[in-house]
Amino acid sequence: MNISRKIAGPIGGFCLLASALAAPALAHHSFAMFDQTQITKKANVTVSEFRYTNPHSFVVVNVRENGKVKRYVFECNSINMMGRAGWKFNTIKAGDKVDVTFYPLRNGKPGGMLKTIKIPDGRTLNAW
Repeated sequence: MNISRKIAGPIGGFCLLASALAAPALAHHSFAMFDQTQITKKANVTVSEFRYTNPHSFVVVNVRENGKVKRYVFECNSINMMGRAGWKFNTIKAGDKVDVTFYPLRNGKPGGMLKTIKIPDGRTLNAW
């Protein structure tokens, strides 16, 4: 029997196992950028954009503060998990008025991890 065949089997198997174990680690990131000890609420804000995508969806809103409009970007869960919570690709659209609760960014920039959103039909949906 060829020596390369004897080595290729175990090495190939190890490489396959190593890549399978590493894939989930590459697909996720830390949530340390969000201050999960604080919950912030913004009422009657305007949806600018809704990106219903994997691995994470995003809701972008315009918030009027001190006479100026600030753009807040909120990270959400995957479309699979959001779908289980009642979300669809057209749940919200640009121009909708919503109320949001979120974990703010630690760096103080506008945005964070969306916790809940009250949509125009009166329902409150979880984003995580």
